Amino acid sequence: MYYLLKLFPEITIKSRSVRRHMTRCLTANVRNTLRPLDQRIRVREHWDSLQVATPEGLSDATRTEVQQRLARIPGIHEVQTVEEVGFRDLDDIANRLTPLWQGEIAGRRFRVSAKRRGQHLFTSADMERHLGARLLAAAPGASVDLRHAEVDVPVQVIDDRLRLIRRRWPGLGGYPLGLQGQAMALISGGYDSPVAAWRMIRRGIKTHFLFFNLGGPEHERGVREVTHHLWQRYSLSHRVSFISVPFEPVVAEILHKVPDGVMGVVLKRMMVRAASRIARRARVPALVTGDAIAQVSSQTLSNLALIDDASELPVLRPLLTDDKQEIIRQAREIDTARFAETMPEYCGVISRRPNTRARRDQIAEAEATFDFSVLEAAIEDATLTRTDALADAPAPSPASPAELLTLDSRESLAAADQISVIDIRAPHEREEAPLSLPEVPQLAIPFYELQQQAESLPDDRRYLLYCDQGVMSRMQALHLHDRGLTHFGIYRNAASR
Repeated sequence: MYYLLKLFPEITIKSRSVRRHMTRCLTANVRNTLRPLDQRIRVREHWDSLQVATPEGLSDATRTEVQQRLARIPGIHEVQTVEEVGFRDLDDIANRLTPLWQGEIAGRRFRVSAKRRGQHLFTSADMERHLGARLLAAAPGASVDLRHAEVDVPVQVIDDRLRLIRRRWPGLGGYPLGLQGQAMALISGGYDSPVAAWRMIRRGIKTHFLFFNLGGPEHERGVREVTHHLWQRYSLSHRVSFISVPFEPVVAEILHKVPDGVMGVVLKRMMVRAASRIARRARVPALVTGDAIAQVSSQTLSNLALIDDASELPVLRPLLTDDKQEIIRQAREIDTARFAETMPEYCGVISRRPNTRARRDQIAEAEATFDFSVLEAAIEDATLTRTDALADAPAPSPASPAELLTLDSRESLAAADQISVIDIRAPHEREEAPLSLPEVPQLAIPFYELQQQAESLPDDRRYLLYCDQGVMSRMQALHLHDRGLTHFGIYRNAASR
């Protein structure tokens, strides 16, 4: 018994030399993926398939893991569990095939798909007719349907050997990983960017991961998890990099210096500026983003063109024309949706009136006063972790939510001693919906200035952070706890719960 790996159909139509190169690359990838499970696993290369032989005595758990890994290796169209036996004639083939399939085809429409290689006294069509008749007689309620079969019964004869396919399941398809070069995917942990990275992996592109941290240790921890999942599940044959860039100071500079309507576009431009610099340093020739046309204000065609202008490298967008529901469906299929569903939305800048068609001169004027040394510092402070070490590397450890003082009513505030509330919303948000707590001392420090000002606040009081939805206040409080400033907590009124 062994596994037969059928090549992705687009590989089989390549020229002889290209096909051989792709097959050799796929063979190496399969070996690299399976070797950690058992050093005795053997992979053999054939013209139209690969053969994987596992040793006797392999545990059921290891065998199951082998099967799951094979189904996720880019370049494999189908995985088959195969047994090869000798045979004498068509009746002998029928006697071996019928017990395997009669239960599967009972009450269903089926067809026999026969392939033959070598010299025989019968043709492939003879095999299909003879075996189909035997199966039809053995399976109650079965019927033959050559065009719309519910079950396809495969049988292969190679010289004097009968290849019995006991089980078959779809592979990932695409091209062998590493064959099409490298790219660096900007990943945030939402629905879009992991799907975009996965699509590049499936097309054979060795994909590194670049994360712009807008939410402190908690944000990074969540993105590390989804990145490790993508790597371990779909690109285990290669070692790639996870790079984290501390971008909160850049966000603060944008919120201080950039006009409201173009904040989103400028933020994306700063990201691709930094990304192209980091990628060029790593000799990676392209960037990948999860942008889709018209999903948000910065993703109109005109704004995307302005964003691309800030990059020294081409920006690839595999999701550009996809609907959101299709992206979410695919995120569930590759099992990244569960990360997006539990990850808070860390939005760097939110414009009140975003410009969907920003002009080039507006962007130039907006960036004229930007302090680019802040961006340079963020690039220099970037950290790199190899994906195979993500699970073991000491990620920034957020404080436990249980450690945060959290009050959620005016009554609890009034009863507490030595408490002040800090409204961390942006100035325009405070003006539009003032926080009314006349009995409690209040401070107004926008979230993008809080980390810089927090240490100067007297530590003989407790400070509760407030924002509309409660997400930014929780993230900022956790970030401060990580720095040892444990006298900060959260205030959530009824509207923000």
